[in-house]
Amino acid sequence: MNPCYSISTNITKCNSKIWVKFAISQYAENEHMNFQLNEEQLAVQQAARSFAQNQCLPGVIERDTHMIHPTEILKELGQLGFMGMMVDPKYNGGGMDTLSYCIAIEEISKIDNSCSVAMSVNNSLVCWGIEKYGNEEQKEKYLKPLASGEKLGAFALSEPEAGSDATSQRTTAIDKGDHYVVNGTKNWITNGGKADIYLVIAQTDTEKGHRGINVLIMEKGMEGFTLGAKEDKLGIRSSDTHSLLFQDVKVPKENRIGDDGFGFKFAMETLSGGRIGIAAQALGIAQGAYELSVKYSKERKAFGKEISKHQAIAFKLADMATEIEAARLLVYKAAALKDEGKDYTQASAMAKVFASEVAMKTTVQAVQVHGGYGYVKEYHVERLMRDAKITEIYEGTSEIQRIVISRGILK
Repeated sequence: MNPCYSISTNITKCNSKIWVKFAISQYAENEHMNFQLNEEQLAVQQAARSFAQNQCLPGVIERDTHMIHPTEILKELGQLGFMGMMVDPKYNGGGMDTLSYCIAIEEISKIDNSCSVAMSVNNSLVCWGIEKYGNEEQKEKYLKPLASGEKLGAFALSEPEAGSDATSQRTTAIDKGDHYVVNGTKNWITNGGKADIYLVIAQTDTEKGHRGINVLIMEKGMEGFTLGAKEDKLGIRSSDTHSLLFQDVKVPKENRIGDDGFGFKFAMETLSGGRIGIAAQALGIAQGAYELSVKYSKERKAFGKEISKHQAIAFKLADMATEIEAARLLVYKAAALKDEGKDYTQASAMAKVFASEVAMKTTVQAVQVHGGYGYVKEYHVERLMRDAKITEIYEGTSEIQRIVISRGILK
Protein backbone atom coordinates (compact mmCIF):
# COMPACT_ATOMS: atom_id res chain seq x y z
CA MET A 1 0.00 0.00 0.00
CA ASN A 2 1.25 3.46 -0.89
CA PRO A 3 1.70 5.41 2.37
CA CYS A 4 0.58 8.59 0.61
CA TYR A 5 -2.70 6.89 -0.23
CA SER A 6 -3.19 6.12 3.47
CA ILE A 7 -2.69 9.77 4.34
CA SER A 8 -5.16 11.07 1.73
CA THR A 9 -7.75 8.48 2.73
CA ASN A 10 -7.54 9.42 6.40
CA ILE A 11 -7.81 13.14 5.59
CA THR A 12 -10.84 12.57 3.37
CA LYS A 13 -12.64 10.47 5.96
CA CYS A 14 -12.06 12.82 8.85
CA ASN A 15 -11.15 16.49 8.93
CA SER A 16 -9.97 16.21 12.51
CA LYS A 17 -6.51 17.65 12.98
CA ILE A 18 -5.77 14.73 15.29
CA TRP A 19 -6.31 12.22 12.50
CA VAL A 20 -4.23 14.26 10.07
CA LYS A 21 -1.33 14.36 12.54
CA PHE A 22 -1.72 10.65 13.18
CA ALA A 23 -1.66 9.83 9.47
CA ILE A 24 1.44 11.94 8.89
CA SER A 25 3.21 10.35 11.86
CA GLN A 26 2.37 6.88 10.54
CA TYR A 27 3.84 7.83 7.18
CA ALA A 28 6.99 9.13 8.84
CA GLU A 29 7.42 5.90 10.79
CA ASN A 30 7.05 3.78 7.66
CA GLU A 31 9.22 5.68 5.21
CA HIS A 32 11.65 2.76 5.19
CA MET A 33 8.99 0.46 3.74
CA ASN A 34 10.23 0.88 0.19
CA PHE A 35 9.77 -2.43 -1.57
CA GLN A 36 12.05 -1.59 -4.50
CA LEU A 37 15.71 -2.58 -4.31
CA ASN A 38 18.16 0.13 -5.30
CA GLU A 39 20.82 -0.31 -7.96
CA GLU A 40 23.51 -1.42 -5.52
CA GLN A 41 21.21 -4.00 -3.94
CA LEU A 42 20.17 -5.33 -7.34
CA ALA A 43 23.85 -5.63 -8.29
CA VAL A 44 24.55 -7.57 -5.07
CA GLN A 45 21.58 -9.84 -5.79
CA GLN A 46 22.75 -10.57 -9.31
CA ALA A 47 26.36 -11.16 -8.27
CA ALA A 48 25.34 -13.53 -5.46
CA ARG A 49 22.87 -15.37 -7.69
CA SER A 50 25.48 -15.82 -10.41
CA PHE A 51 28.07 -17.03 -7.90
CA ALA A 52 25.65 -19.51 -6.36
CA GLN A 53 24.78 -21.01 -9.73
CA ASN A 54 28.30 -21.12 -11.12
CA GLN A 55 30.42 -21.87 -8.05
CA CYS A 56 28.16 -23.34 -5.36
CA LEU A 57 25.87 -25.58 -7.40
CA PRO A 58 28.56 -27.79 -9.01
CA GLY A 59 29.44 -30.49 -6.50
CA VAL A 60 26.88 -29.45 -3.88
CA ILE A 61 25.39 -32.96 -3.63
CA GLU A 62 28.82 -34.59 -3.27
CA ARG A 63 29.88 -32.07 -0.64
CA ASP A 64 26.70 -32.74 1.32
CA THR A 65 27.01 -36.53 1.04
CA HIS A 66 30.65 -36.71 2.10
CA MET A 67 30.73 -33.69 4.44
CA ILE A 68 33.31 -31.89 2.29
CA HIS A 69 33.90 -28.35 3.52
CA PRO A 70 33.54 -25.67 0.79
CA THR A 71 36.89 -24.11 1.70
CA GLU A 72 37.79 -22.81 -1.76
CA ILE A 73 34.28 -21.48 -2.35
CA LEU A 74 34.45 -19.48 0.87
CA LYS A 75 37.81 -18.05 -0.18
CA GLU A 76 36.24 -16.95 -3.47
CA LEU A 77 33.35 -15.38 -1.56
CA GLY A 78 35.92 -13.48 0.46
CA GLN A 79 37.70 -12.25 -2.65
CA LEU A 80 34.38 -10.95 -3.97
CA GLY A 81 33.69 -9.10 -0.71
CA PHE A 82 30.93 -11.35 0.65
CA MET A 83 32.63 -12.25 3.93
CA GLY A 84 32.67 -8.73 5.38
CA MET A 85 29.82 -7.05 3.58
CA MET A 86 28.72 -4.65 6.35
CA VAL A 87 32.22 -3.78 7.61
CA ASP A 88 33.61 -0.30 7.06
CA PRO A 89 35.86 -0.21 3.96
CA LYS A 90 38.76 1.07 6.08
CA TYR A 91 38.80 -2.40 7.67
CA ASN A 92 38.63 -4.19 4.28
CA GLY A 93 34.84 -4.46 4.33
CA GLY A 94 32.19 -3.71 1.75
CA GLY A 95 30.49 -0.93 3.68
CA MET A 96 27.08 -2.23 2.62
CA ASP A 97 23.76 -2.15 4.43
CA THR A 98 22.12 -5.07 6.23
CA LEU A 99 19.52 -5.49 3.49
CA SER A 100 22.22 -6.06 0.87
CA TYR A 101 23.74 -8.66 3.17
CA CYS A 102 20.36 -10.41 3.56
CA ILE A 103 19.87 -10.43 -0.20
CA ALA A 104 23.26 -12.10 -0.70
CA ILE A 105 22.59 -14.68 2.03
CA GLU A 106 19.24 -15.50 0.44
CA GLU A 107 20.76 -16.13 -2.98
CA ILE A 108 23.57 -18.34 -1.69
CA SER A 109 21.10 -20.22 0.52
CA LYS A 110 18.96 -21.22 -2.46
CA ILE A 111 21.84 -23.47 -3.49
CA ASP A 112 24.21 -24.30 -0.60
CA ASN A 113 23.41 -23.55 3.02
CA SER A 114 26.75 -24.82 4.25
CA CYS A 115 28.30 -21.89 2.40
CA SER A 116 25.70 -19.39 3.56
CA VAL A 117 25.93 -20.29 7.25
CA ALA A 118 29.73 -19.91 7.20
CA MET A 119 29.23 -16.57 5.49
CA SER A 120 26.54 -15.58 8.02
CA VAL A 121 28.64 -16.39 11.09
CA ASN A 122 31.66 -14.54 9.72
CA ASN A 123 29.61 -11.47 8.78
CA SER A 124 26.98 -10.95 11.44
CA LEU A 125 28.49 -12.58 14.52
CA VAL A 126 32.26 -12.26 14.30
CA CYS A 127 32.91 -9.22 12.09
CA TRP A 128 29.95 -7.26 13.45
CA GLY A 129 30.87 -7.99 17.07
CA ILE A 130 34.48 -6.89 16.68
CA GLU A 131 33.64 -3.79 14.66
CA LYS A 132 30.86 -2.72 17.03
CA TYR A 133 32.61 -3.32 20.34
CA GLY A 134 36.28 -4.02 19.66
CA ASN A 135 39.04 -1.46 20.13
CA GLU A 136 41.19 -0.12 17.31
CA GLU A 137 44.02 -2.59 17.88
CA GLN A 138 41.57 -5.53 17.73
CA LYS A 139 40.04 -4.20 14.54
CA GLU A 140 43.41 -3.79 12.86
CA LYS A 141 44.67 -7.20 13.93
CA TYR A 142 41.54 -9.33 13.60
CA LEU A 143 38.75 -7.54 11.75
CA LYS A 144 40.73 -6.69 8.63
CA PRO A 145 41.69 -10.28 7.71
CA LEU A 146 38.19 -11.51 8.64
CA ALA A 147 36.41 -8.93 6.49
CA SER A 148 38.64 -9.60 3.50
CA GLY A 149 38.07 -13.36 3.72
CA GLU A 150 41.76 -13.98 4.36
CA LYS A 151 40.77 -15.57 7.67
CA LEU A 152 37.58 -17.26 8.86
CA GLY A 153 35.80 -16.59 12.13
CA ALA A 154 33.76 -18.62 14.62
CA PHE A 155 31.46 -17.67 17.48
CA ALA A 156 31.73 -19.95 20.53
CA LEU A 157 28.82 -19.61 22.94
CA SER A 158 27.03 -22.98 23.13
CA GLU A 159 28.19 -25.65 25.57
CA PRO A 160 27.06 -29.19 26.42
CA GLU A 161 24.95 -27.76 29.26
CA ALA A 162 24.45 -24.20 28.02
CA GLY A 163 22.50 -24.03 24.79
CA SER A 164 19.37 -21.91 25.01
CA ASP A 165 20.32 -20.93 28.58
CA ALA A 166 23.37 -18.86 27.71
CA THR A 167 23.77 -17.69 31.32
CA SER A 168 24.91 -21.17 32.42
CA GLN A 169 28.47 -20.92 31.10
CA ARG A 170 30.78 -23.65 32.42
CA THR A 171 33.79 -22.54 30.40
CA THR A 172 35.90 -20.39 32.71
CA ALA A 173 38.33 -17.55 32.05
CA ILE A 174 40.25 -16.94 35.28
CA ASP A 175 41.82 -13.50 35.56
CA LYS A 176 45.58 -13.80 36.12
CA GLY A 177 46.47 -10.13 35.85
CA ASP A 178 47.82 -9.65 32.34
CA HIS A 179 46.06 -12.70 30.92
CA TYR A 180 43.16 -15.13 31.38
CA VAL A 181 43.44 -18.90 31.76
CA VAL A 182 40.61 -20.59 29.88
CA ASN A 183 39.25 -24.07 30.61
CA GLY A 184 36.13 -25.75 29.29
CA THR A 185 34.27 -27.07 26.26
CA LYS A 186 32.20 -25.47 23.53
CA ASN A 187 30.06 -27.42 21.11
CA TRP A 188 28.00 -27.03 17.92
CA ILE A 189 30.51 -24.40 16.73
CA THR A 190 30.03 -23.47 13.08
CA ASN A 191 33.39 -23.08 11.29
CA GLY A 192 34.86 -24.73 14.42
CA GLY A 193 37.59 -26.73 12.71
CA LYS A 194 38.28 -24.33 9.85
CA ALA A 195 38.27 -20.97 11.62
CA ASP A 196 41.37 -18.95 12.40
CA ILE A 197 39.79 -16.53 14.89
CA TYR A 198 37.25 -17.38 17.61
CA LEU A 199 35.05 -15.23 19.83
CA VAL A 200 34.77 -17.28 23.02
CA ILE A 201 32.23 -16.53 25.74
CA ALA A 202 33.45 -17.59 29.19
CA GLN A 203 32.67 -17.12 32.89
CA THR A 204 35.19 -15.08 34.89
CA ASP A 205 33.25 -14.50 38.11
CA THR A 206 30.58 -17.07 38.99
CA GLU A 207 29.30 -14.99 41.91
CA LYS A 208 28.26 -12.23 39.49
CA GLY A 209 26.29 -14.63 37.28
CA HIS A 210 25.75 -13.30 33.77
CA ARG A 211 27.47 -10.04 34.79
CA GLY A 212 30.65 -12.03 35.33
CA ILE A 213 30.89 -13.29 31.74
CA ASN A 214 33.52 -12.06 29.26
CA VAL A 215 34.18 -12.45 25.55
CA LEU A 216 37.73 -13.23 24.46
CA ILE A 217 39.33 -13.31 21.03
CA MET A 218 41.20 -16.58 20.64
CA GLU A 219 43.32 -17.87 17.79
CA LYS A 220 43.80 -21.31 16.36
CA GLY A 221 47.10 -22.73 17.54
CA MET A 222 47.02 -21.33 21.07
CA GLU A 223 48.60 -23.85 23.43
CA GLY A 224 45.94 -25.98 25.09
CA PHE A 225 43.29 -25.18 22.46
CA THR A 226 42.26 -28.37 20.61
CA LEU A 227 39.37 -29.60 18.51
CA GLY A 228 36.86 -32.21 19.56
CA ALA A 229 34.84 -34.42 17.25
CA LYS A 230 33.40 -33.18 13.99
CA GLU A 231 29.61 -33.50 14.08
CA ASP A 232 27.83 -35.82 11.62
CA LYS A 233 24.66 -33.81 11.01
CA LEU A 234 21.22 -34.22 9.44
CA GLY A 235 21.62 -31.07 7.33
CA ILE A 236 24.18 -28.43 6.35
CA ARG A 237 26.50 -31.43 6.25
CA SER A 238 29.42 -29.76 4.52
CA SER A 239 29.42 -26.98 7.09
CA ASP A 240 32.24 -27.58 9.56
CA THR A 241 30.73 -28.11 13.03
CA HIS A 242 33.11 -29.01 15.85
CA SER A 243 33.39 -28.97 19.60
CA LEU A 244 36.26 -26.90 21.03
CA LEU A 245 38.36 -27.99 23.99
CA PHE A 246 40.28 -25.58 26.21
CA GLN A 247 42.84 -26.75 28.76
CA ASP A 248 44.74 -23.97 30.56
CA VAL A 249 44.76 -21.75 27.47
CA LYS A 250 46.49 -18.42 28.14
CA VAL A 251 44.66 -15.53 26.48
CA PRO A 252 46.20 -12.03 26.71
CA LYS A 253 44.07 -9.47 28.56
CA GLU A 254 44.14 -7.24 25.47
CA ASN A 255 42.07 -9.89 23.68
CA ARG A 256 39.03 -9.18 25.84
CA ILE A 257 36.32 -7.24 24.03
CA GLY A 258 34.73 -4.48 26.10
CA ASP A 259 34.79 -3.94 29.84
CA ASP A 260 35.03 -6.73 32.39
CA GLY A 261 31.67 -8.51 32.60
CA PHE A 262 30.45 -7.32 29.18
CA GLY A 263 30.43 -10.78 27.59
CA PHE A 264 26.80 -11.75 28.11
CA LYS A 265 25.45 -8.46 26.76
CA PHE A 266 27.86 -8.78 23.84
CA ALA A 267 26.55 -12.26 23.06
CA MET A 268 22.88 -11.26 23.23
CA GLU A 269 23.29 -8.17 21.07
CA THR A 270 25.41 -10.03 18.55
CA LEU A 271 22.91 -12.88 18.30
CA SER A 272 20.06 -10.42 17.83
CA GLY A 273 21.68 -9.21 14.63
CA GLY A 274 22.77 -12.71 13.68
CA ARG A 275 19.16 -13.84 13.69
CA ILE A 276 18.52 -11.59 10.72
CA GLY A 277 21.15 -13.53 8.79
CA ILE A 278 19.63 -16.88 9.75
CA ALA A 279 16.17 -15.58 8.83
CA ALA A 280 17.60 -14.63 5.43
CA GLN A 281 19.09 -18.11 5.14
CA ALA A 282 15.71 -19.67 5.90
CA LEU A 283 14.13 -17.37 3.34
CA GLY A 284 16.63 -18.54 0.72
CA ILE A 285 16.00 -22.20 1.52
CA ALA A 286 12.26 -21.68 1.11
CA GLN A 287 12.67 -19.67 -2.10
CA GLY A 288 15.02 -22.26 -3.57
CA ALA A 289 12.62 -25.11 -2.80
CA TYR A 290 9.72 -23.12 -4.24
CA GLU A 291 11.54 -22.33 -7.49
CA LEU A 292 12.48 -25.98 -7.95
CA SER A 293 8.86 -26.96 -7.32
CA VAL A 294 7.50 -24.51 -9.89
CA LYS A 295 10.00 -25.73 -12.48
CA TYR A 296 9.26 -29.40 -11.82
CA SER A 297 5.49 -28.88 -11.79
CA LYS A 298 5.64 -27.39 -15.29
CA GLU A 299 7.65 -30.33 -16.62
CA ARG A 300 6.02 -33.31 -14.92
CA LYS A 301 2.78 -34.57 -16.47
CA ALA A 302 0.04 -36.64 -14.87
CA PHE A 303 -3.40 -37.50 -16.19
CA GLY A 304 -2.64 -35.84 -19.50
CA LYS A 305 -1.43 -32.44 -18.33
CA GLU A 306 1.33 -30.72 -16.37
CA ILE A 307 0.85 -31.24 -12.65
CA SER A 308 0.96 -27.45 -12.17
CA LYS A 309 -2.45 -27.38 -13.85
CA HIS A 310 -3.93 -29.64 -11.19
CA GLN A 311 -5.47 -27.60 -8.39
CA ALA A 312 -3.91 -29.80 -5.70
CA ILE A 313 -0.42 -28.73 -6.84
CA ALA A 314 -1.31 -25.20 -7.90
CA PHE A 315 -2.69 -24.43 -4.44
CA LYS A 316 0.48 -25.74 -2.81
CA LEU A 317 2.51 -23.37 -4.97
CA ALA A 318 0.18 -20.50 -4.13
CA ASP A 319 0.58 -21.10 -0.39
CA MET A 320 4.35 -21.38 -0.75
CA ALA A 321 4.58 -18.09 -2.66
CA THR A 322 2.37 -16.24 -0.18
CA GLU A 323 4.18 -17.42 2.93
CA ILE A 324 7.62 -16.81 1.42
CA GLU A 325 6.65 -13.25 0.53
CA ALA A 326 5.39 -12.66 4.07
CA ALA A 327 8.69 -14.00 5.45
CA ARG A 328 10.64 -11.76 3.09
CA LEU A 329 8.84 -8.67 4.36
CA LEU A 330 9.66 -9.58 7.96
CA VAL A 331 13.32 -10.16 7.11
CA TYR A 332 13.60 -6.93 5.16
CA LYS A 333 11.87 -4.97 7.92
CA ALA A 334 14.32 -6.27 10.54
CA ALA A 335 17.23 -5.39 8.24
CA ALA A 336 15.82 -1.90 7.64
CA LEU A 337 15.39 -1.25 11.36
CA LYS A 338 18.98 -2.31 11.99
CA ASP A 339 20.25 -0.01 9.25
CA GLU A 340 18.24 2.88 10.69
CA GLY A 341 19.79 2.39 14.11
CA LYS A 342 16.46 1.48 15.68
CA ASP A 343 15.69 -1.36 18.09
CA TYR A 344 15.41 -4.50 15.97
CA THR A 345 15.43 -7.16 18.70
CA GLN A 346 11.77 -8.07 18.40
CA ALA A 347 11.73 -7.69 14.63
CA SER A 348 14.71 -10.02 14.18
CA ALA A 349 13.08 -12.63 16.44
CA MET A 350 9.85 -12.41 14.46
CA ALA A 351 11.73 -12.71 11.19
CA LYS A 352 13.70 -15.73 12.34
CA VAL A 353 10.84 -17.70 13.87
CA PHE A 354 8.51 -17.08 10.94
CA ALA A 355 11.03 -17.52 8.12
CA SER A 356 12.48 -20.70 9.64
CA GLU A 357 9.05 -22.26 10.04
CA VAL A 358 8.12 -21.22 6.49
CA ALA A 359 11.35 -22.85 5.28
CA MET A 360 10.48 -26.10 7.01
CA LYS A 361 6.89 -26.12 5.72
CA THR A 362 7.87 -25.11 2.19
CA THR A 363 10.59 -27.73 1.81
CA VAL A 364 8.30 -30.51 3.06
CA GLN A 365 5.72 -29.45 0.48
CA ALA A 366 8.43 -29.24 -2.19
CA VAL A 367 9.29 -32.88 -1.59
CA GLN A 368 5.59 -33.69 -1.87
CA VAL A 369 5.27 -31.79 -5.17
CA HIS A 370 8.21 -33.78 -6.55
CA GLY A 371 6.69 -37.07 -5.39
CA GLY A 372 9.14 -39.96 -5.44
CA TYR A 373 11.75 -37.81 -7.15
CA GLY A 374 11.68 -35.45 -4.20
CA TYR A 375 13.02 -38.24 -2.01
CA VAL A 376 16.24 -38.67 -3.97
CA LYS A 377 19.29 -36.42 -3.87
CA GLU A 378 19.42 -35.61 -7.56
CA TYR A 379 16.46 -33.22 -7.29
CA HIS A 380 17.93 -31.19 -4.40
CA VAL A 381 14.70 -30.63 -2.43
CA GLU A 382 15.40 -33.39 0.11
CA ARG A 383 18.65 -31.62 0.98
CA LEU A 384 16.87 -28.31 1.35
CA MET A 385 14.36 -29.98 3.67
CA ARG A 386 17.18 -31.33 5.85
CA ASP A 387 18.92 -27.95 5.82
CA ALA A 388 15.73 -26.11 6.77
CA LYS A 389 15.39 -27.81 10.14
CA ILE A 390 18.51 -26.25 11.65
CA THR A 391 17.17 -22.72 11.03
CA GLU A 392 14.54 -23.45 13.69
CA ILE A 393 17.29 -24.36 16.15
CA TYR A 394 20.57 -22.45 15.90
CA GLU A 395 21.15 -18.85 16.97
CA GLY A 396 18.11 -19.23 19.21
CA THR A 397 15.41 -21.89 18.89
CA SER A 398 11.88 -21.02 17.82
CA GLU A 399 10.89 -21.33 21.47
CA ILE A 400 13.50 -18.76 22.49
CA GLN A 401 12.34 -16.41 19.72
CA ARG A 402 8.82 -16.56 21.08
CA ILE A 403 10.14 -15.66 24.52
CA VAL A 404 11.91 -12.64 23.04
CA ILE A 405 8.80 -11.60 21.11
CA SER A 406 6.41 -12.04 24.03
CA ARG A 407 8.67 -10.06 26.35
CA GLY A 408 8.79 -7.28 23.80
CA ILE A 409 5.02 -7.03 23.38
CA LEU A 410 4.21 -7.40 27.10
CA LYS A 411 6.82 -5.13 28.67
